[in-house]
Amino acid sequence: MSGELVPESVKKTLLKQKYHIVGRHSAVKTCRWLRKSLVGSTVCYKSKFYGIQTHRCLQMTCALNFCTQECLYCWRYYDSSTDRTTMTDIEVDDPQEIIQGALIEQKRLLSGYNPKAHQKVDPKKYNEALSPKHVAISLSGEPTLYPRLGELIDEFHRLDFTTFLVTNGTVPERLLEITEPTQLYISLSAPTEEIYRRLCKPQIPDGWQKLNETLELLHSFNCPTVLRLTLTKQHNLEHVEDYAKLITKTESVYIEPKAFMWVGHSRDRLALTHMPLHEEIREFAEKLSQLTGYRILDEVPASRVVLLSKLDTPMKLTCS
Repeated sequence: MSGELVPESVKKTLLKQKYHIVGRHSAVKTCRWLRKSLVGSTVCYKSKFYGIQTHRCLQMTCALNFCTQECLYCWRYYDSSTDRTTMTDIEVDDPQEIIQGALIEQKRLLSGYNPKAHQKVDPKKYNEALSPKHVAISLSGEPTLYPRLGELIDEFHRLDFTTFLVTNGTVPERLLEITEPTQLYISLSAPTEEIYRRLCKPQIPDGWQKLNETLELLHSFNCPTVLRLTLTKQHNLEHVEDYAKLITKTESVYIEPKAFMWVGHSRDRLALTHMPLHEEIREFAEKLSQLTGYRILDEVPASRVVLLSKLDTPMKLTCS
């Protein structure tokens, strides 16, 4: 692969959306929950479920504009005019340089929340936010395409970060070779191959087969595993029985049924009517519980998400 790793047109659009580019194929962006947590007590659902300190979370990607799918519900911006499905034939950035750049850009993103200029910001929280201790390796693109992902996770762990890796599951061979993250998320957005092809728009011929290989691997992980079900009306919300058949084979620690949110570039592909209400997500979760034996442990109506597990209570993570 030659030329720019991320097209200039993509960079220009992402910069307008307040992404900060790191190196040649990485980026960071603060989420609205982090910003809300600095000016008040509102936190994201991962804090409520798993104990993450929202204001100390670094949201980043190491595979900007690279992905094996073009999901209809994806709110990210990408350019599909180039081959985005592999990073194996390019010289990628060094993991340490990516992390160093990400931390620098995170501080720049937070500079507008300096308590000296923003009276609503808690000075203690702000100072802690400048030294994040948790990283969500997601944001945009498919992180398992980055061939040095294992080194990236190792370096974050060396810096005493907890790591959440979010993947669409289409590169199981990478998951087999890397150090386990603190928590592993698999996006399971379709319960059947037909729905997968229609909703997730795979850009590789064996995407469904690769995803199922990943699901079969989950029982071998020591870290907590999560199946994220992004549910969209008229696409996959109506298929709880098919989901139940797939989920019972995985032995995943957690299940997160969550509503598709009509935001960003997903509005170019789907309508507002495709976004479920929280009551519909709760109803889906109750049916799924009956079919699988997973129990409902918690929910966050503002995020339209429910947490299920066979544990009595979720395992809480801590930041030092």
